[in-house]
Amino acid sequence: MKLALLPLQSIFFPGETVPLHIFEDRYKQLIVDCRKEAVTFGIPVYINDNMIYGTEVQLVEIVNTYDNGEMDVTCVARQVFRILSFEKQMKGKLYAGGTIQFLDSVNDAEKEIKQEVLDKIHELYELMGVPYTPLPLEKFNSYVLVHKMGLSFNQEYQLLQMPSERDRLLFMKSHLISTISMLSEVNRTKKTIEMNGNFKNFDPLDFEDFNL
Repeated sequence: MKLALLPLQSIFFPGETVPLHIFEDRYKQLIVDCRKEAVTFGIPVYINDNMIYGTEVQLVEIVNTYDNGEMDVTCVARQVFRILSFEKQMKGKLYAGGTIQFLDSVNDAEKEIKQEVLDKIHELYELMGVPYTPLPLEKFNSYVLVHKMGLSFNQEYQLLQMPSERDRLLFMKSHLISTISMLSEVNRTKKTIEMNGNFKNFDPLDFEDFNL
């Protein structure tokens, strides 16, 4: 299918609220078209000088419109897609577009793996001293806390491409285990340094009975 495209160096996951400040004329036109025609558009991820995957978003609200025509808008992310072809300007429009194919999302995760990931997130937050509000298992999926567990931009992009919920959770679990291990070692090293930095009273050694 054809979809209008607004490329960004940002990653949005399905269900996420997407706040955007629109200032270019081509994207002002895009937002007006979305409001008039109730159409969606895509945000391809610009990474490594390329665009392959992105997320379809739907306009929810134009929050502010400024005198110069700039806008603050909120959208909601819907489905992940792969770009099959790209055109810098859609016919009769100022903005870009392309032919895309949606990725089928497979909800194949067991409750056990979801609970394991939730427990690891809790452990990470405790280790970092970050406030943690418990999340009910039934409300948790791989996209809910994905931006809040220290994944790099490249790791988030990898996760975006995974259609399987189970694969996404296993990917997150692996990252959490290695991050927790690294932070635990850092904390241990910090405590050792602090301990060794204190002044200590040493008992004098008695060499009288010591033979070389």
